[in-house]
Amino acid sequence: MANDNPTAPHDDSDAAPPTPAAPACTLVVFGAHGDLTRRLLTPSLYNLAGAGLLDDGFRIVGLDRVADTTEGWVGQLSDTMQDFTRNPNAEFYVPHIDGKVWSWLADRMTYQQADFTKPKDMAQLKTMLSGNVVFYLAVAARFFGTVVDQLGDAGLLAEAPDAFRRVIIEKPFGSDLDSAKKLNADILRRMNEAQVFRIDHFLGKETVQNIMALRFANGILEPLWRRDHIDYVEITAAETVGVEGRGAFYEPTGAMRDMVQNHLFQLLTMVAMEPPNSFEPEQVRNAKAQLLGAVQPIPLEDAVRGQYDGGAIAGINVPAYRDEPNVAPDSHTETYVAMKLTIENWRWAGVPFYIRTGKHLGARCTEVVVHFRPAPYALFKDTPVDRLAPNTLVLSLQPQQGLILGLNIKVPGTRMVLGGIALDFFYKDAFAAVPSVGYETLIYDCFTGDATLFQRADTIEASWALVDPILKAWAEDGKPLARYAAGTAGPSEADDLLIRDGHGWKPLSR
Repeated sequence: MANDNPTAPHDDSDAAPPTPAAPACTLVVFGAHGDLTRRLLTPSLYNLAGAGLLDDGFRIVGLDRVADTTEGWVGQLSDTMQDFTRNPNAEFYVPHIDGKVWSWLADRMTYQQADFTKPKDMAQLKTMLSGNVVFYLAVAARFFGTVVDQLGDAGLLAEAPDAFRRVIIEKPFGSDLDSAKKLNADILRRMNEAQVFRIDHFLGKETVQNIMALRFANGILEPLWRRDHIDYVEITAAETVGVEGRGAFYEPTGAMRDMVQNHLFQLLTMVAMEPPNSFEPEQVRNAKAQLLGAVQPIPLEDAVRGQYDGGAIAGINVPAYRDEPNVAPDSHTETYVAMKLTIENWRWAGVPFYIRTGKHLGARCTEVVVHFRPAPYALFKDTPVDRLAPNTLVLSLQPQQGLILGLNIKVPGTRMVLGGIALDFFYKDAFAAVPSVGYETLIYDCFTGDATLFQRADTIEASWALVDPILKAWAEDGKPLARYAAGTAGPSEADDLLIRDGHGWKPLSR
């Protein structure tokens, strides 16, 4: 039947084949009692099971040093899953847990107390495994190399023609360029690049993946997606939360390592990379690597670091960063970063890319804002129109997922008066909401061997190569950080970064 509404979302559900279940495998989780396993990994597996994307032969082996039994471990995970039904504002919320789906998953769980630094424990693990195996390193970053070494010594990374062995590694992947290079070298001594899946849950978000669909599936946009038509681009990841009691982690990390080197640079590659020859994983990853290679070294004057003072978030007073638990009273750790990036290639020469991220800002939003070059004003010089509203395309990732296109139209009346309007699309209005924590796609892709959304060693090192000189300069210059009150848009120095180019940030909005 023909679609009577040409503006309605196109539904290919009748024509598209169903997504097949991933091949049978065993998922071994190092850090089974950790927060990541409870809050993110388990809900993701529950969602995959509910969608029928896990094979009946799927198993989970949870490893940790904590003395526990399978029954005790599964019981704790079950309690956490039930907690997700009580807070509609939680990162993962469902009205109720489907008992049949949870039982299917729980029946496939086994807990094993083990110390991954002890060869005898790894030898015991080997007796429990056969066929396809994925090792998930939900442990502190300092143990990544150790776990891989122990797996290699135990012979657990050796693949057979009919059985894969893969390792999922969480961020942070290194703390600077040297440590990232060393970690890559240590890991790749034990296995090949195709076995390594460096995961960033940011890339599992629907709207992040939609950037590629938007760019490459719409002929109307591709001719405009270049320096001839685009004036500048903003990439923002603003948070209203502070360090949330994680001062001990955040002090040696800061916003540059926590957000810029991974999340924001990955967004940059998806927005700015050249069209890949195909969506074959290595073609996409090649395009991302090529883009990062075109980003020029960042002058120190093009980078702003800030730290929040006390203020109010949604009417609630919050302390300054230096007053947070486990934070040094004279801390120089940045909670805010803004930078101007220059890409020297044929598509983007002369188009500045501005990125910013910060904690305890006035609104929570992650978005990409593309500012198009204005239309010539000459046509309107003899009319009451004093200026044209900018044409922008806002790709909203959170809190809402969708896009907003800003255009100029004539305001009804006898005179030529223009007004800006917004054409918008939001996922929640067009598609049924599906509970997700952002890991589902990534875990499924690992099980099926699709590395498109995972970082390769060269892109990790290219990202670090860009931010490392800035981090070293900040550590050596001893200059005070820019200050900003909690609940604001950040330090004024970040505004100056754009003002000097005749540009301005889009105001933060919830």
